[in-house]
Amino acid sequence: MKIQVLVAAMNQKDHSLIEKMNIQTDALVGNQCQINSVDSFDWKGLKVTYYSFNERGVGLNRNNTLMRANCDVCLFADDDMKYVNGYPKIIEATFESYPKADIIVFNVIERKKSKRYVIKSVKKVRFYNFMRYGAVRIAARLSSIKENAIYFNECFGGGAEYRHGEDTLFLAECLKKGLNIVAVPIEIAELTEERASTWDVGFDEKYFKDQGKLYKVLSRKYWKLLCLQDAIRHKGLYKKKWNESYRLMTRI
Repeated sequence: MKIQVLVAAMNQKDHSLIEKMNIQTDALVGNQCQINSVDSFDWKGLKVTYYSFNERGVGLNRNNTLMRANCDVCLFADDDMKYVNGYPKIIEATFESYPKADIIVFNVIERKKSKRYVIKSVKKVRFYNFMRYGAVRIAARLSSIKENAIYFNECFGGGAEYRHGEDTLFLAECLKKGLNIVAVPIEIAELTEERASTWDVGFDEKYFKDQGKLYKVLSRKYWKLLCLQDAIRHKGLYKKKWNESYRLMTRI
Protein backbone atom coordinates (compact mmCIF):
# COMPACT_ATOMS: atom_id res chain seq x y z
CA MET A 1 0.00 0.00 0.00
CA LYS A 2 1.42 3.35 -1.05
CA ILE A 3 0.77 6.09 1.48
CA GLN A 4 1.35 9.83 1.05
CA VAL A 5 1.10 12.57 3.64
CA LEU A 6 -0.44 15.77 2.25
CA VAL A 7 0.75 18.64 4.45
CA ALA A 8 -0.87 22.08 4.62
CA ALA A 9 1.98 24.35 5.72
CA MET A 10 2.96 28.01 5.75
CA ASN A 11 6.23 29.93 5.36
CA GLN A 12 8.57 26.95 5.17
CA LYS A 13 12.06 28.05 4.20
CA ASP A 14 13.84 24.66 4.20
CA HIS A 15 13.16 20.93 4.38
CA SER A 16 13.37 20.56 8.17
CA LEU A 17 9.60 20.11 8.48
CA ILE A 18 9.81 16.53 7.16
CA GLU A 19 11.99 15.35 10.04
CA LYS A 20 10.15 17.53 12.54
CA MET A 21 6.85 15.84 11.61
CA ASN A 22 8.46 12.37 11.70
CA ILE A 23 7.35 11.68 8.12
CA GLN A 24 7.93 8.02 7.22
CA THR A 25 6.21 7.89 3.81
CA ASP A 26 6.23 9.93 0.62
CA ALA A 27 4.85 13.43 1.17
CA LEU A 28 3.51 16.45 -0.68
CA VAL A 29 3.83 19.77 1.14
CA GLY A 30 1.58 22.67 0.23
CA ASN A 31 3.62 25.65 1.38
CA GLN A 32 1.78 28.97 1.31
CA CYS A 33 4.43 31.66 1.42
CA GLN A 34 5.74 34.64 -0.58
CA ILE A 35 7.14 32.79 -3.61
CA ASN A 36 6.03 30.37 -6.33
CA SER A 37 8.15 27.26 -6.83
CA VAL A 38 8.15 23.45 -6.98
CA ASP A 39 10.93 21.58 -5.18
CA SER A 40 11.18 17.76 -5.39
CA PHE A 41 13.83 15.76 -3.56
CA ASP A 42 14.62 12.38 -1.98
CA TRP A 43 14.72 12.16 1.80
CA LYS A 44 15.84 8.91 3.43
CA GLY A 45 14.59 6.99 0.43
CA LEU A 46 11.26 8.83 0.36
CA LYS A 47 9.93 11.12 -2.36
CA VAL A 48 8.96 14.58 -1.14
CA THR A 49 7.71 17.59 -3.11
CA TYR A 50 7.15 21.12 -1.83
CA TYR A 51 4.57 23.16 -3.74
CA SER A 52 5.22 26.75 -2.68
CA PHE A 53 2.61 29.28 -3.77
CA ASN A 54 2.02 32.92 -2.92
CA GLU A 55 -1.62 32.47 -1.92
CA ARG A 56 -3.75 31.89 1.17
CA GLY A 57 -6.52 29.56 2.29
CA VAL A 58 -6.23 26.11 3.86
CA GLY A 59 -8.87 24.58 1.56
CA LEU A 60 -6.92 25.76 -1.47
CA ASN A 61 -3.70 24.50 0.09
CA ARG A 62 -5.12 21.03 0.70
CA ASN A 63 -6.49 20.88 -2.85
CA ASN A 64 -3.09 21.78 -4.30
CA THR A 65 -1.63 18.59 -2.84
CA LEU A 66 -4.75 16.43 -3.21
CA MET A 67 -4.96 17.06 -6.95
CA ARG A 68 -1.30 15.97 -7.32
CA ALA A 69 -1.40 12.94 -5.04
CA ASN A 70 -0.58 9.54 -6.57
CA CYS A 71 -1.02 6.93 -3.86
CA ASP A 72 -3.39 4.33 -2.47
CA VAL A 73 -4.09 6.17 0.78
CA CYS A 74 -3.51 9.82 1.61
CA LEU A 75 -3.27 11.44 5.04
CA PHE A 76 -4.17 15.10 5.54
CA ALA A 77 -1.79 16.92 7.86
CA ASP A 78 -0.94 20.32 9.29
CA ASP A 79 2.58 21.56 9.91
CA ASP A 80 2.16 21.56 13.71
CA MET A 81 1.85 17.80 14.21
CA LYS A 82 4.19 14.85 14.62
CA TYR A 83 3.37 11.33 13.45
CA VAL A 84 3.92 8.33 15.70
CA ASN A 85 6.63 5.83 14.82
CA GLY A 86 5.34 3.08 12.55
CA TYR A 87 2.25 4.93 11.32
CA PRO A 88 2.54 3.44 7.79
CA LYS A 89 2.04 -0.08 9.20
CA ILE A 90 -0.78 1.18 11.46
CA ILE A 91 -2.60 2.73 8.49
CA GLU A 92 -2.13 -0.32 6.27
CA ALA A 93 -3.21 -2.78 8.97
CA THR A 94 -6.32 -0.73 9.78
CA PHE A 95 -7.42 -0.60 6.14
CA GLU A 96 -6.86 -4.35 5.92
CA SER A 97 -9.14 -4.74 8.96
CA TYR A 98 -11.82 -2.59 7.29
CA PRO A 99 -11.49 -3.40 3.58
CA LYS A 100 -14.80 -1.73 2.70
CA ALA A 101 -13.83 1.58 4.28
CA ASP A 102 -13.15 4.47 1.92
CA ILE A 103 -12.09 6.73 4.79
CA ILE A 104 -10.80 5.89 8.27
CA VAL A 105 -10.75 8.51 11.01
CA PHE A 106 -8.10 8.16 13.73
CA ASN A 107 -7.32 9.79 17.05
CA VAL A 108 -4.64 12.44 17.49
CA ILE A 109 -2.87 13.17 20.77
CA GLU A 110 -3.02 16.67 22.25
CA ARG A 111 -0.42 17.93 24.70
CA LYS A 112 -2.88 20.33 26.26
CA LYS A 113 -6.26 19.35 27.66
CA SER A 114 -8.07 17.79 24.74
CA LYS A 115 -10.73 19.85 23.00
CA ARG A 116 -11.25 17.27 20.29
CA TYR A 117 -13.62 14.35 20.40
CA VAL A 118 -11.77 11.20 21.44
CA ILE A 119 -12.78 8.01 19.63
CA LYS A 120 -13.15 5.28 22.27
CA SER A 121 -14.64 2.50 20.15
CA VAL A 122 -15.05 1.64 16.49
CA LYS A 123 -18.05 3.37 14.96
CA LYS A 124 -19.53 4.29 11.61
CA VAL A 125 -19.39 7.97 10.72
CA ARG A 126 -22.78 9.19 9.59
CA PHE A 127 -24.62 12.48 9.09
CA TYR A 128 -25.51 12.73 12.77
CA ASN A 129 -21.92 12.50 14.07
CA PHE A 130 -19.51 13.55 11.29
CA MET A 131 -18.96 17.14 12.44
CA ARG A 132 -16.75 16.11 15.37
CA TYR A 133 -13.81 15.08 13.18
CA GLY A 134 -11.09 17.29 11.68
CA ALA A 135 -9.02 16.78 8.55
CA VAL A 136 -5.77 15.79 10.31
CA ARG A 137 -7.47 12.63 11.59
CA ILE A 138 -8.44 11.44 8.11
CA ALA A 139 -6.86 8.69 6.02
CA ALA A 140 -8.61 8.28 2.67
CA ARG A 141 -8.43 5.94 -0.28
CA LEU A 142 -7.40 8.33 -3.03
CA SER A 143 -9.32 6.43 -5.71
CA SER A 144 -12.58 6.89 -3.76
CA ILE A 145 -11.96 10.62 -3.43
CA LYS A 146 -11.02 11.23 -7.06
CA GLU A 147 -13.64 8.95 -8.62
CA ASN A 148 -16.30 10.96 -6.78
CA ALA A 149 -14.73 14.36 -7.58
CA ILE A 150 -14.44 15.33 -3.91
CA TYR A 151 -12.30 18.32 -2.93
CA PHE A 152 -12.13 20.89 -0.15
CA ASN A 153 -14.34 23.97 -0.31
CA GLU A 154 -11.86 26.81 -0.86
CA CYS A 155 -14.16 29.45 0.67
CA PHE A 156 -13.77 27.90 4.13
CA GLY A 157 -10.81 27.42 6.48
CA GLY A 158 -7.96 29.53 7.81
CA GLY A 159 -7.00 32.27 5.37
CA ALA A 160 -10.30 32.05 3.45
CA GLU A 161 -13.44 34.19 3.60
CA TYR A 162 -15.00 31.93 6.21
CA ARG A 163 -12.29 30.92 8.61
CA HIS A 164 -13.36 27.40 9.62
CA GLY A 165 -15.38 24.44 8.35
CA GLU A 166 -13.48 23.14 5.32
CA ASP A 167 -12.99 19.71 6.92
CA THR A 168 -16.66 19.50 7.93
CA LEU A 169 -17.75 20.24 4.36
CA PHE A 170 -15.26 17.71 3.02
CA LEU A 171 -16.66 14.90 5.17
CA ALA A 172 -20.22 15.97 4.36
CA GLU A 173 -19.45 15.67 0.66
CA CYS A 174 -17.94 12.23 1.24
CA LEU A 175 -21.13 11.09 2.97
CA LYS A 176 -23.35 12.59 0.26
CA LYS A 177 -21.37 10.64 -2.34
CA GLY A 178 -21.95 7.42 -0.39
CA LEU A 179 -18.42 6.82 0.90
CA ASN A 180 -17.99 4.36 3.77
CA ILE A 181 -16.38 6.15 6.75
CA VAL A 182 -15.18 4.39 9.90
CA ALA A 183 -13.76 5.93 13.10
CA VAL A 184 -11.26 3.88 15.12
CA PRO A 185 -9.66 4.39 18.58
CA ILE A 186 -6.10 4.36 17.25
CA GLU A 187 -3.62 7.22 17.56
CA ILE A 188 -1.52 8.17 14.55
CA ALA A 189 -0.07 11.57 15.47
CA GLU A 190 0.46 14.19 18.15
CA LEU A 191 -0.45 17.85 17.82
CA THR A 192 2.60 19.87 18.81
CA GLU A 193 0.55 23.11 18.92
CA GLU A 194 3.63 25.21 18.27
CA ARG A 195 1.77 28.05 16.60
CA ALA A 196 -1.45 29.90 17.20
CA SER A 197 -4.43 28.91 15.08
CA THR A 198 -5.12 31.14 12.10
CA TRP A 199 -8.83 31.11 12.84
CA ASP A 200 -9.50 30.06 16.44
CA VAL A 201 -9.63 33.49 18.06
CA GLY A 202 -12.66 32.86 20.24
CA PHE A 203 -16.38 33.11 19.80
CA ASP A 204 -16.59 36.58 18.32
CA GLU A 205 -19.26 37.84 15.94
CA LYS A 206 -17.23 36.63 12.97
CA TYR A 207 -17.21 33.09 14.37
CA PHE A 208 -21.00 32.96 14.58
CA LYS A 209 -21.42 34.45 11.11
CA ASP A 210 -19.08 31.84 9.68
CA GLN A 211 -20.84 29.06 11.59
CA GLY A 212 -24.17 30.15 10.14
CA LYS A 213 -22.71 30.22 6.62
CA LEU A 214 -21.26 26.74 7.16
CA TYR A 215 -24.67 25.37 8.10
CA LYS A 216 -26.28 27.09 5.13
CA VAL A 217 -23.82 25.42 2.76
CA LEU A 218 -24.40 22.07 4.46
CA SER A 219 -28.18 22.31 4.06
CA ARG A 220 -30.12 25.21 2.56
CA LYS A 221 -33.32 23.54 3.76
CA TYR A 222 -32.39 22.86 7.38
CA TRP A 223 -29.62 25.37 8.08
CA LYS A 224 -31.59 27.40 10.62
CA LEU A 225 -32.46 24.23 12.51
CA LEU A 226 -28.76 23.34 12.56
CA CYS A 227 -28.00 26.81 13.93
CA LEU A 228 -30.64 26.35 16.62
CA GLN A 229 -29.31 23.00 17.84
CA ASP A 230 -25.78 24.42 17.85
CA ALA A 231 -26.82 27.45 19.91
CA ILE A 232 -28.68 25.33 22.45
CA ARG A 233 -26.06 22.57 22.80
CA HIS A 234 -23.12 24.97 23.11
CA LYS A 235 -24.60 27.75 25.23
CA GLY A 236 -22.18 26.87 28.06
CA LEU A 237 -19.20 26.88 25.71
CA TYR A 238 -20.24 30.11 24.02
CA LYS A 239 -21.14 31.75 27.36
CA LYS A 240 -24.13 33.33 25.68
CA LYS A 241 -27.86 32.85 25.88
CA TRP A 242 -28.85 30.42 23.14
CA ASN A 243 -31.12 32.95 21.44
CA GLU A 244 -28.25 35.44 21.14
CA SER A 245 -25.97 32.85 19.51
CA TYR A 246 -28.81 31.80 17.21
CA ARG A 247 -29.48 35.40 16.20
CA LEU A 248 -25.81 35.95 15.32
CA MET A 249 -25.60 32.73 13.29
CA THR A 250 -28.71 33.47 11.26
CA ARG A 251 -27.88 37.12 10.62
CA ILE A 252 -25.97 36.47 7.41
